[in-house]
Amino acid sequence: MKHRRRLAIAAGAVLASVVVLYVLLYMYEKPGGWSDQRMSQVLKMDKAIRIPLGKSPEEAVRLFRNDSSIQVIHQEPAARGTLVFYTRLYQKDGSDLEVEYVRKTWLGWKWVWGGGYGIGATTPASALNYMSLPEVDHLSTPFPMVYGEVLDPSIQKIVVETKEAGPDKYEAKLIQGEKGTTLWFAFLPAPASAPFEIIGFNEAGDKAAAKTITNVRDSGSILLGN
Repeated sequence: MKHRRRLAIAAGAVLASVVVLYVLLYMYEKPGGWSDQRMSQVLKMDKAIRIPLGKSPEEAVRLFRNDSSIQVIHQEPAARGTLVFYTRLYQKDGSDLEVEYVRKTWLGWKWVWGGGYGIGATTPASALNYMSLPEVDHLSTPFPMVYGEVLDPSIQKIVVETKEAGPDKYEAKLIQGEKGTTLWFAFLPAPASAPFEIIGFNEAGDKAAAKTITNVRDSGSILLGN
């Protein structure tokens, strides 16, 4: 009898611990919860942001952005979450590309950080588009990262070369997205600072396009032959 009572007490303690843990997790991750309050403090916002929870990375982005024009073209596992690359259907001339980092929680997927660019009509000499996303202080993300879209099929390899704090080279990953889009992205070590150079190589291994970036939040196009 005493043995059964001890087992019952132990089982009750475990169940109570699980309930307490779930309540704490809910209070932390719920929209407007402790996690959102912390982000609001980091961003120095007047009131707490409310980040919705989604059943998938794509749904988390759609709910947070509240935008039906989002067209996801690729999802890439990163850190404890996923990078969601997408375009917006209203961009008819030129090109646009957004990337959002969402993390996996016990309650679902939650948006953390992201950004994007929109560039007007490009010329036939455009080799690739790019945008630099710097590290975010006090937030856990896979950034800094440089990403974009390959516009000319002659570009077969992209390298980002840092200039300061120990010069080094980081080869970008090229991915065939939906509707023929070729994405590229490269993670940089934190903290990464400008200047750094984006270099595109052709199939022969020759430098086909290059640009030195002096602003860690820069975006734009790189022309062939530059």
